[in-house]
Amino acid sequence: MNYLPAIINIAEQAGQAILAVYQQDNAAFNITGKADDSPLTAADLAAHQLIVKALTALTPELPILSEEAADISWGIRQNWQRYWLVDPLDGTKEFIKRNGEFTVNIALIDNGEPVLGVIHAPVLAKTYYAAKGEGAFVKTAGETRAIQVAKPGDTVRVVGSRSHPSPDLAGYLAQFSQHEMVPVGSSLKFCLVAEGSADVYPRFGPTMQWDTGAGHIIALEAGATVSFDGIAAKVYQRENLRNPNFIVSAVND
Repeated sequence: MNYLPAIINIAEQAGQAILAVYQQDNAAFNITGKADDSPLTAADLAAHQLIVKALTALTPELPILSEEAADISWGIRQNWQRYWLVDPLDGTKEFIKRNGEFTVNIALIDNGEPVLGVIHAPVLAKTYYAAKGEGAFVKTAGETRAIQVAKPGDTVRVVGSRSHPSPDLAGYLAQFSQHEMVPVGSSLKFCLVAEGSADVYPRFGPTMQWDTGAGHIIALEAGATVSFDGIAAKVYQRENLRNPNFIVSAVND
């Protein structure tokens, strides 16, 4: 079954739920802190509830791992062959800052690997998506086009996080004679490499599996490489939901 049209629709509906909160004043965000001190807003919860309800109706046989309902033991998760991996609002800090650089991420995982991914940016009105073996695409203003990585020029464009700068980045950048930083929030960093607006996204810092699943398959289908430190396969079938460092690259080694 081709799930892409349905998942695009679900992600965009979640985006509308997020915008309903985003367009209010900050006091209405109902910001609270999670156990890891990361922020949680009414928009995160609204998007989570909408996505889980819609995915359950679409594929009642498939389990769901969402950032906002991630307390599922490894004893259960290790038996999942296929499941939905969801970040209802990736970039909550960007949401609170009101810079528009936040996304809805939905990925389908099969045997530990992403085989479908949708990233919707509500404020930007852009939806990136891909399925294994079918290429990567971006939909905006009613137009859909295929995307692919670009051949790097003399100056390597390095996409990085607005909210999570890393001291390890300087050592990595030393290999490039010329580079420029392209700061952006959330999983949009995967998308910038995938569409050829950036050449490499090195991440030296904490991310979780739901932060990367959708962007991972979009980047791969656009022609990028995605490498996680110490993990050769089944990135999304691990007890530890935290990712190691990783690099998304259009630069040939």
